[in-house]
Amino acid sequence: MSRKINVAIAGNPNSGKTTIFNAMTGGHQHVGNYPGVTVEKREGTCTRDDLEINIVDLPGTYSLTAYTTEELITRNYIIDEHPDVVVDIVDSSNIERNLFMATQLMEMNVPLVLVFNMSDIARQRGLVFDTDKLSSFFGAPIVMTVGNKSEGIDEIVSIIVETAFAGPAVVTSSITYGQEIEEEITKIEAALDIEAELVRKYGKRWLAIKLLEWDKEIVDKGHSDKVLSLVETSREHLRKVCGDQPQTLIADRRYGYISGACQEAVKSTTEMRHDMSDRVDSVLTNRVFGLPIFICLMYIVFQLTFSLGKYPMGWLESLFGWLSVFVTANWPGPQDSQILSLIVDGVIGGVGGVIVFLPNILLLFLAIAILEDSGYMSRAAFIMDQIMHKIGLHGKSFIPMLIGFGCSVPAIMATRILENRRSRLTTMMVIPLFSCGARLPIYALMIPAFFEPRMRGPVLLLIYFIGIVLAIVCAKLLRITLFKGETIPFVMELPPYRLPTARGVIIHMWHRGWMYLKKAGTIILGISIILWAATTYPQIDDSKLAGLSDEAAQTVQIQHSAVGRIGTTLEPVMKPLGFDWRVSTALVGAFAAKEVFVSQMAIMYSMGETDGRSEALRQHLTADYTPLQGFCIMIFCLISMPCVATIAMTRQESGNWRWALFQGGALTALAYVVTLTVYQAGLRIII
Repeated sequence: MSRKINVAIAGNPNSGKTTIFNAMTGGHQHVGNYPGVTVEKREGTCTRDDLEINIVDLPGTYSLTAYTTEELITRNYIIDEHPDVVVDIVDSSNIERNLFMATQLMEMNVPLVLVFNMSDIARQRGLVFDTDKLSSFFGAPIVMTVGNKSEGIDEIVSIIVETAFAGPAVVTSSITYGQEIEEEITKIEAALDIEAELVRKYGKRWLAIKLLEWDKEIVDKGHSDKVLSLVETSREHLRKVCGDQPQTLIADRRYGYISGACQEAVKSTTEMRHDMSDRVDSVLTNRVFGLPIFICLMYIVFQLTFSLGKYPMGWLESLFGWLSVFVTANWPGPQDSQILSLIVDGVIGGVGGVIVFLPNILLLFLAIAILEDSGYMSRAAFIMDQIMHKIGLHGKSFIPMLIGFGCSVPAIMATRILENRRSRLTTMMVIPLFSCGARLPIYALMIPAFFEPRMRGPVLLLIYFIGIVLAIVCAKLLRITLFKGETIPFVMELPPYRLPTARGVIIHMWHRGWMYLKKAGTIILGISIILWAATTYPQIDDSKLAGLSDEAAQTVQIQHSAVGRIGTTLEPVMKPLGFDWRVSTALVGAFAAKEVFVSQMAIMYSMGETDGRSEALRQHLTADYTPLQGFCIMIFCLISMPCVATIAMTRQESGNWRWALFQGGALTALAYVVTLTVYQAGLRIII
């Protein structure tokens, strides 16, 4: 008995779909209508050995959104009839437009074969395809054909048979719709747990996406009021935050996926027409000008972070200074009370010393949000793609690295977009070298203390640049040693340029700023109190402080305390780096949270009752240290072991404490070597 398989042929109008169908079936076909509509239904058969292949030529459509009768017929046939293979005919001379349906078929998780028809015209237009890469991007084999010459027909049949008997399809789509949309999809997926029958038929993620697009056919499937209410809430949220309809945003992301795939795997040997986005990209992602433009934009961002942030920062300094004076003046007990010292020096001095840098944090996150929402950050990753390839990573690895500029914890979580474990671990290990927002308070304290205004932006840019360069070097070393192996290609989505909405930018900025504030109110508060206690106790006998000035007595007390003894013990080891016991002690606290370095320095200088705390602290730093030492402090804080939360997240995402401990130890050792080199070389240059 002969075996049978059922095949559906889909594709855009004028893609040569019917020509391919005719070439495959010959005279073994018949024509009718789909039930209830006047749309023509063409069916035919062909044979391969003892195998009978039944083929249905579905109506030509540009998408599967069910806006037209043809789209609805095509989609419902695939869903209801479960063909063994779906063949998507693509006009390869107009590749980006024609691949839109392929992205939707990917999401339906069907056994898919892509036929790149009219390949002769594509060649004439100077298009060269890396079919292996494109096949991996779309999770489907690709056949190059010239339908009107019957070229590639036998190969199509062979691939159909191979795909049909390869087993059930698996989810191969790697399309992600961005944080805002993905969060709403996840919420809807969770709510769909109560609709088991619909989920079983359509799949949870596909249903969630269709509901978010408000696909009328799917909306009318009898969903619960709870699900529909949640969907409408999600749609309204996206409209407000992103400034457009969810279906438009989702379509943009699909086209972004296609654009990224074509950037990677389709080359043009002749000049072709470009739309506005392409013309902008021809400049911003240019091999010569792209990187300098990126660096210039980052310089502007960092310069504005200081120049605009100094005013609200000054207001916050005055507020906390006034608060310290107010609490001290109205304290009902003695002025030398340890509880008063805890409140003024530990709580207000510690947490306040970090919160005053919130304006700088918000301005930096505001700029990053604008660049992300406009679509430029994806281009920044694309610009880095060539460099990433040279170190054994894909440009997509730069996306979690970019997130690392905000916080290393979500950046390490974002490495989940990398399917290859070696690439994930490599990216994870070097993410802390990208200066997170927690390090910015250190830079904001040190740079104005040691560098004149015109040099502050360039110095900050240099610090960030050093981190990027070190990350690239370390990633290369890891890829040729611990994480050897082939680099697996990924699609880098290039979404269209969009004008960011004020609401969306503010929400993204405040979300990251709020994380910083919560950290200041919890982790940093707790650490500040612990460090205050370690700085205050054990106390020295008053007789040993007789005749000393208040400042000298404070210094002696701190040196005698537990934390001072730790710093004094570390001083011989850290002295070659230019660090004394104060800096060494503060760096110990910074292992818990980088921002703590600032509050610890403030506590040790007893800045709790000083109006304009940060400016007074800078004056102490300027008096006690040189610009070279200040620069080395920033270098060490940049490179050394990340905060405890980052180490914990590395352990969670890598699945092994070994990698988390390796990350902390290796980065601290690297920080020591680099800082030692910079300081000793700097001393010789100065001399």
